Amino acid sequence: MNATEIVKSPGIPHKVEMVQKAIEKRIPVMSEIEFAYRYKGESKMVCITGSNGKTTTTSICYDMFLKDNQDVSVVGNIGYSFARQIATKPTAWYVMEISSFQLDDIIDFRPDIAVITNITPDHLDRYNYDFSLYTKAKFKIAMNQTKEDYLIVCKEDKATNDYLNEHILNPKILFFTMNESLNTDGAYVNGNEMMIRVNGEPFSISINDLSLKGKHNQYNSMAAGISSRVAEIRNTSIRESLRTFSALEHRMETVAFIRGIEFINDSKATNLNSVWYALESIQKPIVLILGGVDKGNDYSEIESLVKEKVKCIVCLGVDNSAIHRAFDSKVTILDAKNIDDAVRYAYEQAANGDVVLLSPACASFDLFKNYEDRGEQFKNSVRAL
Repeated sequence: MNATEIVKSPGIPHKVEMVQKAIEKRIPVMSEIEFAYRYKGESKMVCITGSNGKTTTTSICYDMFLKDNQDVSVVGNIGYSFARQIATKPTAWYVMEISSFQLDDIIDFRPDIAVITNITPDHLDRYNYDFSLYTKAKFKIAMNQTKEDYLIVCKEDKATNDYLNEHILNPKILFFTMNESLNTDGAYVNGNEMMIRVNGEPFSISINDLSLKGKHNQYNSMAAGISSRVAEIRNTSIRESLRTFSALEHRMETVAFIRGIEFINDSKATNLNSVWYALESIQKPIVLILGGVDKGNDYSEIESLVKEKVKCIVCLGVDNSAIHRAFDSKVTILDAKNIDDAVRYAYEQAANGDVVLLSPACASFDLFKNYEDRGEQFKNSVRAL
């Protein structure tokens, strides 16, 4: 191996033999975002990670920049890669969605504004089933930040708070919360008002005016709003974005109403925390399509919501044993071999006024190319009913 540096795809784990040999030979192994960072020049970055909500938060933040006529691109796990954008059409601002896998291999990468939406168990198979290693990977987003930079985090997220209590970080830390009013810069919900304050300047908007509904989207909106205010995006642009932003495909996407039954595509929900928020936001009886490649899920996290709201679970996966162990005694469970069967079983179990929710809590690679393919096949099956 004669390489002087290696740029590694985030999908390749460190345990792969070639990566191990590079590490043994002290050859630097870096992620694509680290490589691209060298060439960003004077441009600035808003970088968003987290177990859930990072795609929505990134998209809202990008929309706020666009509404403000900023020279901006969205990169990382949305849009082009950071490197391709810099090479083909550099911009003054980059709004970037970043995974823990990408953060594992940074060296000098330093966001001007960093966001950690939340940290809940996910991808534990990649981190030796050690949640602390996964948490540490998420916080690498702030490891090179200075006192001139900002880190925006959720005040009630337990893993985030535990980490902050044990480590001293350099950036200015701003919180968003739904549990209390803040007397400092940050964001919170007070009754029906969302309040955002940066550098002592207040901004507020009614919860009823938000285009995206549900508590999870209030968190996402606060995180995006703080980021944009730190970047000096105008209040009018933030307000317009929050009022008009459209839901993302495969994330709580209403597909159709058939015989009074609403079919919702939440294929992007690849972990239990996402499913928890989906169940929490729906006020109708639910037939839940669940399953796929399990990443070490503890289904007790959604047990109370399943008991309260779910009338039937349709399992969609090659191995559904963990779901059966968790819920066999609590709710009717049916097993489907493919998406067409899953949709048909769910339709037969649902009644007028119910919701059929595809929110798998698992990766999709046993039956589908990716979560987008799973979502598209779900939509096609629904429309074929």
